[in-house]
Amino acid sequence: MFRIGILASTKGTDLQAIIDEMKAGQMPGIELAVVISNKADSYALERSKEQGFKAIFVDPKGKSREEFDVEMLQILEKEKVDLIVLVGYMRILSVPFIKAFPKRIINVHPALIPKFCGKNFFGANVHEAVLAAHEKQTGMTIHYVEEGVDTGEIILQKTCPVLETDTPDTLKERVQALEKKWYPEVIRNLAK
Repeated sequence: MFRIGILASTKGTDLQAIIDEMKAGQMPGIELAVVISNKADSYALERSKEQGFKAIFVDPKGKSREEFDVEMLQILEKEKVDLIVLVGYMRILSVPFIKAFPKRIINVHPALIPKFCGKNFFGANVHEAVLAAHEKQTGMTIHYVEEGVDTGEIILQKTCPVLETDTPDTLKERVQALEKKWYPEVIRNLAK
């Protein structure tokens, strides 16, 4: 069995897409071992618990980034996780954490890397920047996580048009539709 661990800080819409594909039998041989969040009120945790998956809040309060990551690392190792999937995870992982799972941590970014990526590009900032730059297309990038922010090897990119009538919210919706479709596909391919 190929076991995945998901790190999430937000609503977990991509997490839901992965769970939906699992429940539909579209991810044979893949098991969701654990969902971990740094936010006690993350809807991703609630989503996971409601659907019968192990969900753990790790409190970052009073801990260095390294101490926090060690705590997560212990959980992921105990759960014998093969792949770590970042789903709206809003923390930068420490170098020791990344080195413990080389080429076994993936992230989805809501733009076409190398455009609109790096430390200051997350959430609505990305879509606002795409619109401000008058881009004709945008999309999403699934990549390996390495020491730099959004600098890891690209696994897959998919595009969608930017419409003149777009707002950050309508653009986000279109990009998230790509994420929901392709993130489970990348996980299936990596499990092979």
